[in-house]
Amino acid sequence: MSTRIPFLKGHGTENDFVIIPDPENALDLPRETVAALCDRRAGIGGDGLLHVVRSATHPEAAHLAAEAEWFMDYRNGDGSIAEMCGNGVRVFARYLQHAGHVTEGDLTVATRGGVKTVHIDKAGDVTVGMGRARLPEGEVTVSVGEHSWPARNVNMGNPHAVAFVDDLAHAGDLYSPPPFSPAAAYPDGVNVEFVVDRGPRHVAMRVHERGSGETRSCGTGACAVAVATARRDGTDPTVTGTPVTYTVDVPGGTLVITERSDGEIEMTGPAVIVAEGEIDADWLEGAVR
Repeated sequence: MSTRIPFLKGHGTENDFVIIPDPENALDLPRETVAALCDRRAGIGGDGLLHVVRSATHPEAAHLAAEAEWFMDYRNGDGSIAEMCGNGVRVFARYLQHAGHVTEGDLTVATRGGVKTVHIDKAGDVTVGMGRARLPEGEVTVSVGEHSWPARNVNMGNPHAVAFVDDLAHAGDLYSPPPFSPAAAYPDGVNVEFVVDRGPRHVAMRVHERGSGETRSCGTGACAVAVATARRDGTDPTVTGTPVTYTVDVPGGTLVITERSDGEIEMTGPAVIVAEGEIDADWLEGAVR
């Protein structure tokens, strides 16, 4: 490991990330190292970490190298590995633009949830093709304190439980994962979204992200919320044949989610690089002892 390691900090609707450029996949980033970097008091601080590597150099993405040059090796704030992060993909694309690897327009990014198509527009927003949602069958319930609600099971490459509530305050502090049942529905844990209506095709949400706690935004969660809301509202575009767009307010801003008649979902929102610098490798070695 070199004496100093380059890093950047970025966010998408205030879902923030430590960005580690490592094109040749030369860095060892075990769970405890990632957790130390994401620590908000003793580290850089972030909801997660974006490890930027070329697909051809990473054993989990080498088979995707012909489709996408870059692989988003995403980690949650506790260091655990995650399949996908919608806000993370937008910030990942913004980093590639910032570093001169890509320009405005279209690109592809490999993730553990598959290859994602991305468009960087001139106005500054980034649109990500999030693929199709899967809707596993079976009833799910989530709880906070004495409250419990039925939830829609939506998989966006990672698992979500979407609960419609009367007041977002009913979600509590979201420090701990909200209990859910049956346990078999989410053997590896779940992201839980609590949703209220704001107007026609306009909702607001709070989220507990698996491995990170409550975050200011969750891109895959916003997509799951839009999908669940469309089914609740009877506007499922795969049934009606008409695309549907929902505005989803998150604590950190607003995302716009469109589901097309073929089930493909697009998410549009901002992505910002706020700082860059160097990590002291001696500090990092001491932080993970």
